[in-house]
Amino acid sequence: MKDIWNYLKETKKPIVLYGMGNGADKIISVCEKYGIKVSGVFSSDGFVREKLFHGMPVTNYSTAKSKFGDMTVLLCFGTQLPDVIENIKRISRECELLAPDVPVYGDTLFCCDYYNERQKEFNRVYDMLADDISKRVFENTVNYKLSGNINYLFDCETQTDEAYESFLKLTENEIYLDLGAYRGDTVLEFCERAKKWKRIVAVEPDIKTYKNLVLATEDIENIQNINAFVTGSCGKTDFYVNGSRGIGVFGKTREIDTVTVDFLDISPTFIKMDIEGEEINAINGAYNTIRAKRPKMQIAAYHRSGDLIDIPKAVFQIRDDYKIYLRHNPCLPAWDINYFFI
Repeated sequence: MKDIWNYLKETKKPIVLYGMGNGADKIISVCEKYGIKVSGVFSSDGFVREKLFHGMPVTNYSTAKSKFGDMTVLLCFGTQLPDVIENIKRISRECELLAPDVPVYGDTLFCCDYYNERQKEFNRVYDMLADDISKRVFENTVNYKLSGNINYLFDCETQTDEAYESFLKLTENEIYLDLGAYRGDTVLEFCERAKKWKRIVAVEPDIKTYKNLVLATEDIENIQNINAFVTGSCGKTDFYVNGSRGIGVFGKTREIDTVTVDFLDISPTFIKMDIEGEEINAINGAYNTIRAKRPKMQIAAYHRSGDLIDIPKAVFQIRDDYKIYLRHNPCLPAWDINYFFI
C-alpha cells in the first residue's frame, strides 16, 4: 500500500497548500523530508493581504486554481465549523484535496512503515472494540491517516450526543473530573446532559484560559476549579501558555504545579481527558483511581500518532474489564476522536 507521502512524491500535479500556520509548517517539513515540491499556498479571502508564507505569495482559491489548474490541494488546518467544512467539500469536488495527517504532538509520522511495524497491535485493539461503529471509526481513521482522504472521516462521523444516548449513561450521583477543561465548554455540556451531579472538578493549566473557566462556571453548584497541569507525577514544570487549545510543555514561560489524578483523591465516577498529548502520562498517574474506582472515561485519541493503540494498552494494563468504544465527531482532520471506557 502506498501512503500519502509516497503518492505526493510521485504525482505530476502541482501541490498547493490550503492554509498557513503550524499545521502548514509541519506539512512543509515532511514534504521536504520526502523531497516533495510545494508549488503554492492559498487561504480564505480575509487572510490573503499580500502575505508571503515560506517565501510563497499567499493567494485565494480562485487565483490558485487559475494559476495551477489541475492541482492537488493539501488541507493544512483543523476545523469543526460547518460552513468551513462545506467549503472544503466544495473545493474537493473541483480538484483533488487531501488532508495529510501530521501529529499534533511528537515527531512520529503515521505512515505505511509505522503502521506495518505495529500492525499486530492495531489488529489487537480493533478486536477489543465493543460495537460496529467503533470498528468503523478505527478502520476509517487508520485509512484516512495513511491516505489523507477525508471521505473516510465523513463516513464514520457521529454527533456528540450519540455516545451519551448509546452507552455513556449519566446519573445524578456523578463525580465528574474534567481534565483539560479549557474555558468551561465541556463542563457546561456535562451539566446540560447530567442535570444533577454530586461534584465537578475542572482542571486547566493555562492561566488565561483558567480565568475564563472560572467566569464561565461561577454559577454552577458543587464545582472546584484547579489551575494545574495533569500528568504522571506531582511537582512543578515550566509551562508554555498562550490562551488557546494548543498548549503544553514547550519552554520556560511560567512555572506551574503538576498533579496526578491519584493526588487529587476525589473518587471520580466519570473522567474526561483531553490534555494535549499528555493522556498516557495522565492515565499512568491515575493508576490507583482507575484500579480501585473504575470510573467511566472519555479520552482524546488524536494528539499523538500512537494514541489509537497506546491509550487502550495503557488503560488495560491497569484494568482489563472495560468495554471500549471509539467515536469521531464532525471535524477535519482526524481530530475530535475519543475513546470511551465504560
